[in-house]
Amino acid sequence: MNNKNEPFIIHRYKSIGYAFKGMFLLLKTESSIQVQFSLAILLTIAGFYFEITSLEWIIQIFAIVLVMSVEALNTGLEKICDFVHEDFEVRIGFIKDIAAGAVAISSLGALLITLILYIPKFL
Repeated sequence: MNNKNEPFIIHRYKSIGYAFKGMFLLLKTESSIQVQFSLAILLTIAGFYFEITSLEWIIQIFAIVLVMSVEALNTGLEKICDFVHEDFEVRIGFIKDIAAGAVAISSLGALLITLILYIPKFL
């Protein structure tokens, strides 16, 4: 809860706590985030193994963060949709499909980035 009389620093501290709580809830409860987190670990190991450059690290980290962030937003949107309308509803399904499409777009982009970064390491 936001207390308007609360000092700024205390409010920021609580906000950061809620953000970390959300990240851990995602990792604990959502299989898609668990898979993506596992892939992120593997890519991090690969980055160290292949000694990728600073620019390659930046690109890889950006791709990982983008996919996981879009997945988190998709999960949140799905939870809201399920809360608003528990039964199947065509319009809710449309919204959920579009959100899933956003995850697919970011995932395909991340896959292309990964291929561009790592295929030359094997040639």
